[in-house]
Amino acid sequence: MTTATAPLSPAAGRAFWQEPLFPAHVPVPQGAGKKTETKAAPPVPPAPAVEPAKDLSHVWVVAAEIEVESRVARIADFRGSFKASAEQRVEALEVYCRGCRRPYDEVQGRDCAEKVDNRHLIGGDQSIRKKRKAPPPLKGATVIPGSTNQRRGINAYMTGVSRPR
Repeated sequence: MTTATAPLSPAAGRAFWQEPLFPAHVPVPQGAGKKTETKAAPPVPPAPAVEPAKDLSHVWVVAAEIEVESRVARIADFRGSFKASAEQRVEALEVYCRGCRRPYDEVQGRDCAEKVDNRHLIGGDQSIRKKRKAPPPLKGATVIPGSTNQRRGINAYMTGVSRPR
């Protein structure tokens, strides 16, 4: 395999490879050795950073139904995506917000709840929500506690799925 070589120019972006690491002579400007006393102005405090307004708008998505041929269905099943043909009509099953998962007609014109506060997706406020109860065991069944699984560290790797005990 052969490659063509050309001299690198500063416009190519790699000119630092051609420049010497330690230049032989650096010119010193005249008067650089003399010290002059000047009063420095007090430092100006930096201006407070102004935060941009948070975008609380919804991100609308459409759940759609598209009729495809068996060949396209096989590709879509394998890849998870496919290319639709031009001028193909798509039937919209539902229009909802990707963030808060609420339908368009319910939240149209309001801020997205996911961007304001995400509690609705985790079942409400955790401090006031009732705790989940485990279902009682079936009649005649006895509960036998199982062994604990090591999930972190080298022991988890050594006794993992690929290497059973």
